[in-house]
Amino acid sequence: MDLTEKNNSPAPRENKMGIMPVNKLLLTMSIPMMISMLVQAMYNVVDSIFVAQVSENALTAVSLAFPMQNLLISVAVGTGVGVNALLSKSLGEKNFFMANKAANNALFLAIISWLVFIVIGISLIKPFYVFQTTDSEIVEFGIQYLEICCIFSLGVFVQVASERLLQSTGKTFYSMIIQTFGAVINIILDPILIFGLFGFPRLEVAGAAIATVSGQILSMFLGIFLNIKFNKEIVLKVREIRPYFPAIKRIYSVGVPSIIMSSVGSVMTFGMNKILIAFSTTATAVFGVYFKVQSFFFMPVFGLNNGIVPIIAYNYGAKKGDRMMKTVKLGIIYATSLMIIGLTVFQLFPDVLFLMFKASPNMLSIGIPCFRTISISFIFAGFCIVSGSVFQAVGNGFLSLWVSIGRQLVVLLPAAYILAQFGNVDLVWWSFPIAEIASLTLSLIFLRKIIRTKIKPLMADPKDCGEKNIPQN
Repeated sequence: MDLTEKNNSPAPRENKMGIMPVNKLLLTMSIPMMISMLVQAMYNVVDSIFVAQVSENALTAVSLAFPMQNLLISVAVGTGVGVNALLSKSLGEKNFFMANKAANNALFLAIISWLVFIVIGISLIKPFYVFQTTDSEIVEFGIQYLEICCIFSLGVFVQVASERLLQSTGKTFYSMIIQTFGAVINIILDPILIFGLFGFPRLEVAGAAIATVSGQILSMFLGIFLNIKFNKEIVLKVREIRPYFPAIKRIYSVGVPSIIMSSVGSVMTFGMNKILIAFSTTATAVFGVYFKVQSFFFMPVFGLNNGIVPIIAYNYGAKKGDRMMKTVKLGIIYATSLMIIGLTVFQLFPDVLFLMFKASPNMLSIGIPCFRTISISFIFAGFCIVSGSVFQAVGNGFLSLWVSIGRQLVVLLPAAYILAQFGNVDLVWWSFPIAEIASLTLSLIFLRKIIRTKIKPLMADPKDCGEKNIPQN
């Protein structure tokens, strides 16, 4: 029996992703996500600003936590990317049975992922820190912070799943509400729990972690409510939150490469921390501050990506190549423009950015060259990020994985290690522009292949790549 025949609910009307003018659609889908990602970036930065007031060791401990936190987020977001691609493509194909299976299995996989990270939080956090540093205060701060983030991570897994379900059906406004709500809760609770305001105990680094998971858990409940109330293109039922392996297989065919790709970032950061801590703990703290501040410019691009993936996936399912091509072009233009703004800020105001973190003169002397050198890579980053989203949307997530591995493990880490042998930490930062050029090269090769094999065959006039024959609807 055809899967579509198993669905007894009436087919929803044509989704806006197949009919709205592409530029308007992309902006409508992406701007709410870009705003919510900016809020997310703000709370990440505010988190570190408050922690920096405790001590530089506290800031270093939170910076060293990044690889493990990034791994957790990678699993959540990578699974969400797979759900996004399958759900949007199924809607484009009018396969509502598979769309509902994708939605309910998104929640099932979120719960399974949480159980895995409970085990990690209980058993691996202390070895994770001891391997990176012998400073007992940094280790103690780090264990307090990261154990809470892992053991109580159900909120982030279900929150991300809820957001992706809304994004997949074009309801990015509600996804923005979920992220913004969690970020605001975090920002409010941070100073209260870190410094012990309004009668609360002073919890310092542990307070930052509690504020983070509290925002995620409250956002989880809001996300479930918004999906049940407003996301009428899917049906969530408790009894359906169980494994349906054809859907899981298709989710992870895209999701696993995305998870591994993001997890490669954890390996890279872990390796960079080991290289940098040989110079000083301050160099490691500088690298942590960089990751917080750069999120102000990368997060909006990732928000743009969250709009791009369902549009391309839906129109791939609907066989509308012209709309796919125009989405790719506009995405690259917008992403590159955002990264040029980031480059300008990092080049002109690095000292101002560092002073938000109570930077010492030593931190400034290391940090200013760091910001100015690494930001050179921003010129190419927008194109590479959008290319990766195209690969994921058409089911070729492994291409994104090869780009990520090539950039971060094959080029960046070895380059950083070699440059560190000269004994000057300023040289280490040049590994980032070098690696981004490698990423650009691979992205160009792979994107050209995807356009030739998957997009052009669906276009009205493949010769002009959709420039002249893109439908106005």
